[in-house]
Amino acid sequence: MEVDRTADNHPDLQESSYDSTPNLAERKLRRNDSLDVESGTIPGAGAGSHGHKVASWVVILQLAFQSIGVVYGDIGTSPLYVYASTFTEGIKHSDDILGVLSLILYTLTLIPLLKYVFFVLQANDNGEGGTFALYSLLCRYAKIGLIPSQQVEDQEVSNFQVAPPTNRQKMASCLKFKLENSRAAKIFLLFATMLGTSMVIGDGVLTPSISDKIVWISAAILVCLFMVQRFGTHKVGYSFAPIICIWFILIGGIGFYNFIKFDPSVIKAVNPKYIFHYFKRNKMDAWISLGGVVLAITGTEALFADVGHFTVMSIRLSMCCVTYPALVSAYVGQASFLRKHADLVSNTFFESIPGPLYWPTFVVAVLASIVASQAMISGTFSIIQQSLSYGCFPRVKVVHTSSKYEGQVYISEVNYLLMFACLGVTLGFKDTTRIGNAYGIAVVFVMALTSSFLVLIMIMIWKSHVLIIISYVLTIGLLEFMYLSSVLYKFDQGGYLPLAFAGVLMIIMYIWHDVHRRKYYYELEHKISAEKVKDIASLTTINRVPGLALFYSELVQGIPPIFNHYLVNIPTLQRVLIFVSFKSLPISKVPMEERFLFRRVEPRDINVFRCVVRYGYRDIIHEQESFERVLVERLKGFIEEELWTLENDDGRVEEKRRKVEEEIEVVDKAWRDGIVHLIGQNEVVASKGSGFAKRVLIDYAYNALRRNLRQSEEVFYIPRKRMLKVGMTYEL
Repeated sequence: MEVDRTADNHPDLQESSYDSTPNLAERKLRRNDSLDVESGTIPGAGAGSHGHKVASWVVILQLAFQSIGVVYGDIGTSPLYVYASTFTEGIKHSDDILGVLSLILYTLTLIPLLKYVFFVLQANDNGEGGTFALYSLLCRYAKIGLIPSQQVEDQEVSNFQVAPPTNRQKMASCLKFKLENSRAAKIFLLFATMLGTSMVIGDGVLTPSISDKIVWISAAILVCLFMVQRFGTHKVGYSFAPIICIWFILIGGIGFYNFIKFDPSVIKAVNPKYIFHYFKRNKMDAWISLGGVVLAITGTEALFADVGHFTVMSIRLSMCCVTYPALVSAYVGQASFLRKHADLVSNTFFESIPGPLYWPTFVVAVLASIVASQAMISGTFSIIQQSLSYGCFPRVKVVHTSSKYEGQVYISEVNYLLMFACLGVTLGFKDTTRIGNAYGIAVVFVMALTSSFLVLIMIMIWKSHVLIIISYVLTIGLLEFMYLSSVLYKFDQGGYLPLAFAGVLMIIMYIWHDVHRRKYYYELEHKISAEKVKDIASLTTINRVPGLALFYSELVQGIPPIFNHYLVNIPTLQRVLIFVSFKSLPISKVPMEERFLFRRVEPRDINVFRCVVRYGYRDIIHEQESFERVLVERLKGFIEEELWTLENDDGRVEEKRRKVEEEIEVVDKAWRDGIVHLIGQNEVVASKGSGFAKRVLIDYAYNALRRNLRQSEEVFYIPRKRMLKVGMTYEL
């Protein structure tokens, strides 16, 4: 079924619209995007700034320091198990060490450094990262969303526009046309986004244990780690950064020491010919061993998922100046050690530690491996918040933990679910090799999905030269495909765990999104026409009482059917009625002055308005009293805007001015008389004659999730004393 996507294509609404942005010229001047900021096309803009403000170097350095404790725990602890996971059958030839070292060096350089630091971070969405950030860029450049809530006025929001170069349009236009006109492509992109989100979470849950002896210590520290999350990324980052900094100093220093002491000639591994020789000697075994090599880049996706907690520049700085040099030194040093002690490969890291540093390094290693979960925790909070705005996750309450850094959030329900998942893996998966196999699949799946989205962005939004796109696919894309084929070989050796975990999350996200979409289409098909509103207003049985009523609905393109149901049962209306719809735009933030979009429902004398409140997926939902005050002020601004429109007509200007002033007084008086919040409490059931699968989906799965999670009034801070729930059953 084709549904009009703009309010202008619904003449039955008979509404006038108003955007609270001061004027159209100003809106046009504000149209810029993080892609422009990052590429330097906007004069005076700095890369990775929050809200397009140029961060000072002091702030960037502070955030870079914090990011070390939050982002790099996972990739930073990879030297603990990479060589052991690669040489599971021992080292058969001395030059195999050079081949694996060369693989590690080129993998670290091509994927975390080149791909993520210099390509993927460039594709941030106004400073935000993660799979949903990539999807949101595509959504606002092409109409690929499955819910028809787009409006023409959305494109006037300053952060909405993506301003690409003007050349190389043909390929971009062709791809855009095919995506917009293929329902299968839209479903696949959303599915891939959900899968990527689920795999990022699954990746981080697989926190490796150091050994069986310290598993209960690890569990205890994990509990403490999750307990401190409510204090926010800012404090957690400052607390954990010293641990990871010490860890990088230790592994970098020990690596350099071993490199000098044992075999400095391993530096020749920078020659990629040793990779070719390694595969020529070992053939199938070399291909299987790639599942161990890929563990050198576990946690790389956190660079992008966590960028909203920091800035692009701070992530780049900490990666290039601290993390990358330390990891290279660690792997080179271990390779140098193994050239003389090939029989110790099963415990390379700890065997290569100089005697006096063993116990200090051991203690820091335990702490660092636990802190490795922090990258996953922070990234999970970010991507869950983003998925909420697309109706892809059940409602949870998002708490912003920092007034200084807007991207730092905390979600209590998700925090505790992750804690139990991490504890289950830590206590249940005691074999480092099996954990490594599980890690590998999660890591490479997410990277491959990110590359797929990035290629679409290169073609449609950046309009990159075709040679750059082909080069990316043939180098990084091919490398990731090789790793993916290798890790899937070990599916039955622990690799099933992240897929099972992602599968559970995918089922939850699919159930919620599918029913959410069905509800929206139901309301769209059964919305109340303007003629019906006139008939309702003319009924003598409707009693108008003092006050202002806010009627909440998800429908942005009309008046929901539940309104008629309410009047049938309670034939009373407040003096002023506003239908409020909260709408998430595919951008990270909507400026406050552009947030409220008003429309009047005719006839004028019934004082009925519609208001679409537009949020980005990073915006803070304010306390209700603040929201009420801003909404009323914006409503009065809408009425005044109507006055300037009316003044263009000849004659009766003063009379019209007086009427508008009277209307503003009506709104003020209604606000003083009190606000009532009317919330549609929709029960959904499968329609009669529905198949078994549909009845299970709606009647059991969705309703079970809905009953056990937060209601909308808790998420939107609606006071219970002034709240009235209106129940209605939707047969979907």
